[in-house]
Amino acid sequence: MKQFFGRRVLEPLKKQLAQGATPGRLALALSLGLVIGSVPMLGFSAIFCAIVAATFRLNQPAIQVANYLAYPLQIALFIPFFHAGAELFSAPRLTLSVSQLQSELSADVSGTVGRYAMANFRAVVAWAVVAPVAVLVVFGVLRFLLTRVRLPSSTPGEGAPEAQPPRQDP
Repeated sequence: MKQFFGRRVLEPLKKQLAQGATPGRLALALSLGLVIGSVPMLGFSAIFCAIVAATFRLNQPAIQVANYLAYPLQIALFIPFFHAGAELFSAPRLTLSVSQLQSELSADVSGTVGRYAMANFRAVVAWAVVAPVAVLVVFGVLRFLLTRVRLPSSTPGEGAPEAQPPRQDP
C-alpha cells in the first residue's frame, strides 16, 4: 500500500511541483476535486470539476484525479447527505430499498421520480452547506503538507541531487 501511494499519489504530486505548480494552487485544485467529488449526485462531479478548474485556471489533471479518488467518499456520504438534507428541510427521511423502489415505480413512476429528485436536491443543498468548510479544512491540510515536500535539485553534473527547500506561493 505504501509503494502504491508513493508511486500513484506522491510521485505525481512531486512532478507537478517540480514543473512549476505552487503548493497553494495544487492544494486548491486537490481540495476542490475531493470536495466536489463527494457531491451526492452521480455523474455530475467530473463536469463540475472541469468547469471549476477552467474558471479558476487550476491544474485540470490534479482536480480530476482528486475527484476520482473521492468516489468512495461520495458513495459513503450519499445516505448521510440525504438524511442531512431531510433534517435541513424538515422533510421525512427517505427509506432506500430496492424492493420499495420497485413497488413505488410500478405504482407511480412520475411521483416516485419527483420524490427522489426532491430528496436528491435536499441532499445537494446539505452538501453545499458543508462544502465550503470542507474545502477550507482540506486546503489547509494539503497546503501545509505540500509546502513541506522536498524536491530534488535539477542542477546537472553536480553528483547526487540535493534537496530543494519547499516553494512558497507568491
